[in-house]
Amino acid sequence: MALNLKTLGTRTVSALIFGVLLLGSVLWNYYTFSIFFMLVALVALKEFYELCVHMGFRPYKISGYIGGLLTYLLLLRFDYLLTATKAPVMVLVLLPVFIFTVALYNKREQQIQNAALTLSGILYAVLPFGLLHSVVIEHSQAGGLSYRPEVFLGIIFLIWSNDTFAYIGGSLIGRHKMIPRISPGKTWEGTFTGIVLSFGLSFIIRDHLVQTSGWLWPILGVAIPVLATVGDLVESMLKRQAGVKDSGNIMPGHGGALDRFDSLLFVSPAVLAIIQFL
Repeated sequence: MALNLKTLGTRTVSALIFGVLLLGSVLWNYYTFSIFFMLVALVALKEFYELCVHMGFRPYKISGYIGGLLTYLLLLRFDYLLTATKAPVMVLVLLPVFIFTVALYNKREQQIQNAALTLSGILYAVLPFGLLHSVVIEHSQAGGLSYRPEVFLGIIFLIWSNDTFAYIGGSLIGRHKMIPRISPGKTWEGTFTGIVLSFGLSFIIRDHLVQTSGWLWPILGVAIPVLATVGDLVESMLKRQAGVKDSGNIMPGHGGALDRFDSLLFVSPAVLAIIQFL
C-alpha cells in the first residue's frame, strides 16, 4: 500500500499539537492539569453517548453532562486547593438517584437502558479522569500536599511504551490472536512483549523521573500494560458494536478523546488503588 503523505502529515501535525497541549497542561500547574482533563472528560462523555446512539439507545445527554461535570469538579483535590470536603462521596451516592429520577419523567422508550447508559458514561468516561487528581497529589515531607506531575508522566510513558513495544512485538513475532472478533491486530506475543519491556522501563522511571524507591513502580510496570490493553479492547468493543471506526474526530487522523485515552480509563482507578494499598 502506497504511503499517503497527506494523511501522514495530518497525523503528525495533529499528534504534535496534542502532545504540546498535554505536556504543557500537565507541567504548568495543577490548575491547567485539571482544566485540560475536565475538557477531555466532557468530550469523552459526548463521544460515549454518541456511540450509544449508534447502538440504538438515547441516553439523557443533558443530565449526563450535568452529572459528569459535577462528578469531575467534586473529585478535584479541594484539600490541596482550598479545604477538605466529603462532596465526592455525596455526588457518587446521589448521582444514580438523579439519573434515574430523570428517567421516571421521560417519555422515551427503554428508560432503564437509557438511564443505565447515561450513568455508565459518567463512570466510564469521566470518573477515571477525576480520580487522576488523587494520583498526582501527594503528602510532602513538610506535612502538606504537593502536585507531582512526574507521577502522571510516568504513567503515560508506561502506556505509550506498552503500545509501542506491543506493536513492534506483534509485527515481528505475533502469531496467536488475542480476541480477533474485537481487535484483529492484537496478538499474545505482542502483548507479552509490551508487558516485559514496560516492566523494564518502570525501573528507569522510578529511579530517574519519579526519583523514589521500592516496588511500587515495578508493580505498576506490569499492572499498567495489562490494564491499558483491557481498556483498549473495551473501547474497540464499543466501537465495533456501534459500527464506527473512531469514537470522534477531535484529533484529525487519530480519532476522538476515547481513542486517545481508552487505556487511561482503566489504568487511572487501578493506579490509585495500588498507590493507596502500598
